[in-house]
Amino acid sequence: MPNKPARSARARPKVGIVHLGLGAFFRAHGAIYIAEAMTASGGDWGIRAASLQRPDTRDALRPQDYAYVALEAGPAGDRAQVIEVIEDILVAPEDPAALVAAMADPAVKIVSLTVTEKGYCHQPATGALNTAHPDIQHDLANPLPRSAIGFLVRALAARRLAGLRPFTVLSCDNLPHNGAVVRGVVLEFARALDAGLAEWIAAEGRFPATMVDRIVPATKPEDHARVAALGFDDAAPVVHEPFRQWVVEDDFVDAARPDFAAAGVQMVADVAPFELMKLRMLNGTHSALAYLGYLAGFETIAETVADAAFAGFVQSLWLREIIPVLTPPDGSDLTAYARALLARYQNPAIRHRCWQIAMDGSQKLPQRILGTLGEATTPCPGLSLAVAAWMVYVGGLDEKGLPIEVKDPLAPQLFAAANSTDPVGALLALRAVFSPQQAVTLEGPIRSAHARLLVLGAHRAASEILLSQS
Repeated sequence: MPNKPARSARARPKVGIVHLGLGAFFRAHGAIYIAEAMTASGGDWGIRAASLQRPDTRDALRPQDYAYVALEAGPAGDRAQVIEVIEDILVAPEDPAALVAAMADPAVKIVSLTVTEKGYCHQPATGALNTAHPDIQHDLANPLPRSAIGFLVRALAARRLAGLRPFTVLSCDNLPHNGAVVRGVVLEFARALDAGLAEWIAAEGRFPATMVDRIVPATKPEDHARVAALGFDDAAPVVHEPFRQWVVEDDFVDAARPDFAAAGVQMVADVAPFELMKLRMLNGTHSALAYLGYLAGFETIAETVADAAFAGFVQSLWLREIIPVLTPPDGSDLTAYARALLARYQNPAIRHRCWQIAMDGSQKLPQRILGTLGEATTPCPGLSLAVAAWMVYVGGLDEKGLPIEVKDPLAPQLFAAANSTDPVGALLALRAVFSPQQAVTLEGPIRSAHARLLVLGAHRAASEILLSQS
């Protein structure tokens, strides 16, 4: 009979990291690296995690003493690993003061976060703090925050008041220049509270950039059965592909950090080439396949690229549209990277739903696709078609006329624009997504792609691009 995941008999580390946003990705990526770094080199880097919204994960993991199974799903079969690095889980809305106090604890050296793009409460097109965001307005007026940014600043303020050093803020989200983005919104928020606090954070704080990579689909009911088949009764397992990568800028307050390199993390001086490669080649094509694949009736990325037209389409995106505007990181072969990505997408054991990847597109498109389009010097019909597919998707109906559950912080505005008399023009006018320059330069190609998509459908439109290039 399957048993609950159990902790080993070894001594438990003290808490040295607070993590905001305990979703499946961090539990299948960062938490594993941190656990392995302590196994290799020791140190007190136990994690006190925090959910900023719901108690579900805490309630599932607490009876298991916060141990859980990470299930590696590969073409050769499943492999289970018990992860026991989380020491506690707080639920911010239940007691925000407790989370601020946890982050202000002098033993905590790092506050990491995976709160998705929308959790930064910023304008994706500019990177600036969205001061009109209701959580930001609340947090500026109240000492007990709701947002990740509010918690970071209030906890840093508490440490400054106590005469402590700041903690390192380690963003683990898929954002270009994520360290600079979180530093910018933190400083902007801090200035609105106290100019002296902002100056102290700017001088003493550290916000290293990172690039994270591992495909982690949402856990589904059938995954519990897969875990049970390996002997575990886990209320909250996570599933991930075999591949993983974490590139981290080595810039921490007082150099206090786990021995990341011992666990395989690439510690570098400049993350930017790695993150740009990944954001545009992996995340950009993931989003393109998600919107087009969903509209074409496919449920997962693996099913989408099993179709010859979409497999050829994504390879064309890499070779003709994305790679030509990228500078490879030292030692990287972008063509080989593309081949490896296709193999990862084709992994039948990873059921990464198109709908899941399509979430929060207004926050993702500027980094994943629009940047490439803005730098391209030759036509990009494939990426233009991907943007057009997003425009159709947020209108709320698929190609069969069935409703789409659009999950996006701008969902009402997107729905209204996509169902207006001029959907392309109305969506291009949304400054939270498109800059004025992008709206002008991309209008022609996207209007053309949108028109073809409505007439041909996603599958034929993608096929037509391949035929035109042959």
